[in-house]
Amino acid sequence: MRQIPKIFIDGEYGTTGLGIRKRLERLPVKVCSIPIEQRHNIHTRLAMMKQVDLVVLCLPDEASKEIVSALHENLNNQVPLILDASTAFRTNPEWVYGFAELNKDQKEKIAKAKKVANPGCYASGSIAILFPLISKGLVRPSYPITINAVSGFSGGGKKMIAAYQNGQDAPPFELYGLNLKHKHLPEIVYYTGLEQEPIFVPSVGNFSQGMIVSIPFFTDMLTNNVGVEEIKWCLHEHYRHSEVVSFIDDECKTLAVDRLVQTDKMELRVHTNATQDKFIVTAIFDNLGKGASGAAIQNIQLMLGIT
Repeated sequence: MRQIPKIFIDGEYGTTGLGIRKRLERLPVKVCSIPIEQRHNIHTRLAMMKQVDLVVLCLPDEASKEIVSALHENLNNQVPLILDASTAFRTNPEWVYGFAELNKDQKEKIAKAKKVANPGCYASGSIAILFPLISKGLVRPSYPITINAVSGFSGGGKKMIAAYQNGQDAPPFELYGLNLKHKHLPEIVYYTGLEQEPIFVPSVGNFSQGMIVSIPFFTDMLTNNVGVEEIKWCLHEHYRHSEVVSFIDDECKTLAVDRLVQTDKMELRVHTNATQDKFIVTAIFDNLGKGASGAAIQNIQLMLGIT
């Protein structure tokens, strides 16, 4: 009889950690914990990590780097599988990027990996749109990309969540990152092959969960007279075997941000005008689902061979 895999979530009391723990209740695994008062004790954490098969890191970047370094220094050949949810290792070539739908080989790479970096939420939507179009030559890597995105406040950390939940100094809608620097930009460029950073304008609304990423294009700036139908076909073909990400070819005129809340799915759509000289590609998903905890569960299942 196969032994039930043991998992330790370092940072299980944060939003992503709680989401992962809740989803793990549906899987044949044992979640191991330490007393909450010991959550900052590195020796207690390392002792627990020595006993488990997989460690999920839901920590700030520097804390993730610190514990990964400590793991390799203290556990030598006993280092468990690691899934990191921070931005610390997403463009590190020694880590496998945990977006299983990136290409036909990515699932297998994740399944064989010792260290996997869970993608960022905005990055997941952006890469889902851009990677197929650029890799298949429909969009040039030099195309001047603009990414607009809106997220629920649950992705903004404890301070933002508290402000919205308590009704204190929380606007109904706001743009941020207007210095045009965002922590998800490096992985977007790295995994799409863009030759320059896109203009990325994230925003947050007065709702808990949900995310829409949208990218506009001008048809006459695409390669080899590519049109809207070729764009649709490319996205359909790339995701037609996926159970998580799908291309939806419909004529919707509006798109509600809460459409996929409480699911781990993602839907892509193409929206165009009568002359099809311009169009927008959208990705809609739950920022805490496919954008965070749901993606982590998908990666955990692959890493542990759980179907």
